[in-house]
Formats: sequence, structure tokens, C-alpha cells
Amino acid sequence: MKVIPVLDIRSGLVVRARLGDRATYAPIETPLADSPDPTAIVNGFLALHPFDTFYIADLDGIERHRPAHALVESLANRFGDLTFWVDSGIGTADEVLGGPVLPNARKIIASESMSDAVDLAPLRDSALLSLDFRGDAFMGPPAMLEDSARWPGDVIVMTLGRVGSQAGPDLERLSAIAQRAPDSRIWAAGGVRHPSDLSALAKIGIEGVLVATALHSGALSRQDLQDL
Repeated sequence: MKVIPVLDIRSGLVVRARLGDRATYAPIETPLADSPDPTAIVNGFLALHPFDTFYIADLDGIERHRPAHALVESLANRFGDLTFWVDSGIGTADEVLGGPVLPNARKIIASESMSDAVDLAPLRDSALLSLDFRGDAFMGPPAMLEDSARWPGDVIVMTLGRVGSQAGPDLERLSAIAQRAPDSRIWAAGGVRHPSDLSALAKIGIEGVLVATALHSGALSRQDLQDL
């Protein structure tokens, strides 16, 4: 079970995400770092565990403001041994091929940013798909959820209403999606509370998890991460 720390970034600072209500996100306060500066937060996570992959939600880009391309590029250059998964609000395959290209960054196409369904199978190893849910509602073109032949090799199941909630992952939905896409790696995002959740996710075939709150709070400890 691979754990990927999450950086939700707005206006150049890491913010604390909760329940997907982005209007309420405030700069994070965490025992892992003395400021919400993204570099400080990455270093704080690395002091906890030698993570090799990080997820960035560029909230400015997602909310149709100016994307934080320069900040992402700075992080990718500063931490050249790490891989960054970046959601900056792109919604088409053409946007994966255009814009900044960084050797250690992979672009995410999120269903909530799509106006039409996209065939991402040809981008199997270069792009990631995020299937976004708010409550029971899928956010995006229905065909994107229904047709797994459109999916790339890595698929994030983002349950926004559980982000930062400590409500536990949506095991039923994750299991159903994993069964439909045996050729894709499925990543869970939202609701992870403790090591028992990781065990439950592994049992249903989930490749790994995107986590922030449980790392900042210590609910997933240094020893828990070493034991994975």
C-alpha cells in the first residue's frame, strides 16, 4: 500500500482541505512544519517518511484562476528525486500534451474539469484520471465513469465529501470501480483515518492512498508508514 501525501495549494500556500468545501480552506497549521509554505510542508513530510510521490491540487487552476505553474515547476526542480502528480484543472487530452512539461511531474485530468468525456487510454502511462464524487453524485460527464475503456493506467477515486473528514474511505464505491478496471491501478482519496483503513483498502485491490489529514494529525505515524 503506497501512501502519497497531498498538498492543496492556494495563493502560494498549502491549505487544509475539509469536506471539499474549498471556500473554507485556510493556510495549514501542522506539527510537521513551521509555515504553510509548500517547500516547508514537503520537507516536513520527508522528515516523517521517505515518500517518493506527492499529489498537488492547484486550487487556483482548478477554480479557473491563474494556475500555479511557476510554483509547481519550482517544487519539481527543487525536489528532483520526487514525482509530483498535479491537478491544475485541465479537462482535455490536448492539455496534457501542452503547457509546462516537467520530467518528474504527471498531469491529472479530473472529471470535474471536463466538459466532455475524454479517451485517456492512449495516455495510459503519461496522464492520470481523477474520478470526482461529491456525496453520491459523480462530477463530470457520465460516460467518463461508465466506460472504463477510456481510463488510463492510474485512476484516482476522489471522494470530496470525505476529504479531511475522518469518515473513512468509501469502500463500496472503491471496490466497485476496482472490479471494473482490472488493468488500471486505483488510488483512493478522501477519508483515510488510520492503518486499519489502509488494510481494508488493500483487501479490495486498491493500489495506494492520497492522504493529508491523517499525516498531519499523526493518525498515520512514522512507525505505521515504515510497517507498510
